[in-house]
Amino acid sequence: MHLDEFQSHAQPDPTWSPALIALWHQGRGDWTAAHDTLQDAVGADADWVHAHLHRVEGDAPNAAYWYRRARQPVPPPAQTHAAEWRQIATTLLGAR
Repeated sequence: MHLDEFQSHAQPDPTWSPALIALWHQGRGDWTAAHDTLQDAVGADADWVHAHLHRVEGDAPNAAYWYRRARQPVPPPAQTHAAEWRQIATTLLGAR
């Protein structure tokens, strides 16, 4: 699935992974729904999205913990949240 198609969904697809569902919510500015989606999720993809959410929240120490769990580097400060969201979404969609 292409990023544009992912973003155009009116609702998250129940067949998507928790990581993709959380990204869909975050892409619409619903941090709480995104975070709630990941509360019981396991795996590197979910951990990566969880890290991104805590980076968006401004909780750098918690974000760093989740980046380590996901085995992903902490993005440089100059990378926008939107750019990181696109990077994660594109990567996860390509893995489907």
